[in-house]
Amino acid sequence: MMTYTQRWFLLSMLVLIGILIYLLKPILSPFLVGMILAYLGDPIADRLEAKGMSRTLAVITVFIVLSLVFGILLLIFIPLLAGQIKTLIHQLPIWAAWLEENAFPWVYQHLGIDPESLKVNNVTRHIVSKWQTAGNLLTPILKSATDSGVAIITALTNLFLIPVVTFYLLRDWDVMTAKVGSLLPRNLEPVVAKLALECDEVLGAFLKGQLVVMLCLGIIYAAGLWLVGLQFAIIIGLTAGLASIVPYMGFIVGIGIALVAAVFQFDTWLPFVGVVVVFLVGQALEGMVLTPLLVGDRIGLHPVAVIFAILAGGQLFGFVGVLLALPIAAVIMVLLRHLKDIYTLSALYHANQQPITPDE
Repeated sequence: MMTYTQRWFLLSMLVLIGILIYLLKPILSPFLVGMILAYLGDPIADRLEAKGMSRTLAVITVFIVLSLVFGILLLIFIPLLAGQIKTLIHQLPIWAAWLEENAFPWVYQHLGIDPESLKVNNVTRHIVSKWQTAGNLLTPILKSATDSGVAIITALTNLFLIPVVTFYLLRDWDVMTAKVGSLLPRNLEPVVAKLALECDEVLGAFLKGQLVVMLCLGIIYAAGLWLVGLQFAIIIGLTAGLASIVPYMGFIVGIGIALVAAVFQFDTWLPFVGVVVVFLVGQALEGMVLTPLLVGDRIGLHPVAVIFAILAGGQLFGFVGVLLALPIAAVIMVLLRHLKDIYTLSALYHANQQPITPDE
């Protein structure tokens, strides 16, 4: 059992860590990204080390492979994505005109809603004007970055720090976790080790599994929509893949955007069938192959909890909060599960209920 002093010490440490995260959040991003990458790469490095490699050589091998994969993906997708974004900017005025000429009259005729009362036209024109000027935003951004030497130096430093932090954390990951374990109070070490193992299972299932599922779904959706002939296949596919962080959200968001885009592009019904088939196939592969193979049933994070954690983390701590949201949510979920077990075994839960008399 935890002593009174230990409880206050733990509470004080949690409060101190929260304050430090809040105060240091402008500089924490590269360290958190590096920590996540090191956590993802540690099992691979452990396997290579078990086959006879030294820890440093195993880390270098993992580091080089991950860097090559990431670099190849960037070289493939960034030019394609940039081209589709440019096409989207040019298409927005055409879509706005189509809405005003076709969709708005239909809405007024069949639903009795006047688009002017909703100021839809003004919103549409505003969006179009913003997108049209988006292509010219790079010049002032670059000029501002050039004018502010501190800002550009900070950005470059953060980019440089991510691989450096990842390398050193990955090399010393096992040593650091062992040292943390050795510092735990001896009466709490078995319980904390058990909780840490459960948290690791949840985080491992999510970070090492769900992120791969998201990437696979993004590629499947993008490739399928490209075969259908949809103009913005890559943008929609990657958006659907990212939205798949919440179960079924990627399917709903992706098929909705894809069908809307198909309305503006195609005049026949066959491409619409193709879009639906692509997302049905992707959903079937996710449910029957990807999730069981890569994730299993170990996550246990409810979709609503995932959404709330991401939004709350972003609201409280910005990008740092988004990075911390799901790991913290996983830890809280494990702790709540054990608190529930303690509560259901406690006298508070099993207390005898005394009948209440009228005099009381």
